[in-house]
Amino acid sequence: MVRISGAPYGLSPGPDGALWFTLTSEGAIGRYLDGAVRTFALDPRDGQPTIIVPGPDGAMWFTEFRGNRIGRIAGEGDATWFAAVSPYGITTGPDGALWYTELQADRIGRLTVDGEISRFPVTGMPSMITSGPDGALWYTLNQGNAIGRVDLSGTTAVYPLPTEAAMPVGITAGPDGALWFVEIGGGQIGRIAVDGTIDEFPLPDRDARPHAIITGPDGALWFTEWATARLGRITTDGVITATELPGAEPHGLTVGPDGALWIAMESGSIERVEV
Repeated sequence: MVRISGAPYGLSPGPDGALWFTLTSEGAIGRYLDGAVRTFALDPRDGQPTIIVPGPDGAMWFTEFRGNRIGRIAGEGDATWFAAVSPYGITTGPDGALWYTELQADRIGRLTVDGEISRFPVTGMPSMITSGPDGALWYTLNQGNAIGRVDLSGTTAVYPLPTEAAMPVGITAGPDGALWFVEIGGGQIGRIAVDGTIDEFPLPDRDARPHAIITGPDGALWFTEWATARLGRITTDGVITATELPGAEPHGLTVGPDGALWIAMESGSIERVEV
């Protein structure tokens, strides 16, 4: 356990071997390395930094949902900014650009490292986004009850979910050539093949409110259960297990530089789980 003075939300390993994380309520970016935690306050402090990922340029990039901007942070906390509208999810695309969702503006954005922005309209509150095995970007439509796909030219496709009010959030490329996602409203884990075929796996606790999902180093999918403070695991053939976590409200999770799983707990810690 790493105690954090604040409520960590998203986290990701950086090219410097550190774990970087967002502090949404505090308006800061955190960095953990070799037992030491540093925080870099943002200006202003009310932007609600959300998701953070390594960029193609050796820096960390993050969204500020309420601040309506995307940040780049490097070195000793030096930050630069790019205007966006309610950005939430962000990922580095196969083309070396940052792709992100504008949750309240119903758009997918593409941002180059030198600041060039393109936007593509979608419908249904796009949330998280990830690169797929087919060279396209895949994203969840939280209020559209669907999974979306956008290729590098901006052409989009939408795949409705079988379960009503599923409210998908987290999404990741799986080890089996498909995309895996969580349904925070439906209490299920979903899988979508690149041809649009969808499978759903109900959780033992349908009220667990799964939030984020990643592929683990063991070839399984790991996800956070926000309402139950559990870390879930699902194999590619649908076998589900769970581990209790200390604290409350787990959100983001990642594979750290040490090969372990690290989980951001909004109750004020980052937890480490060996796989």
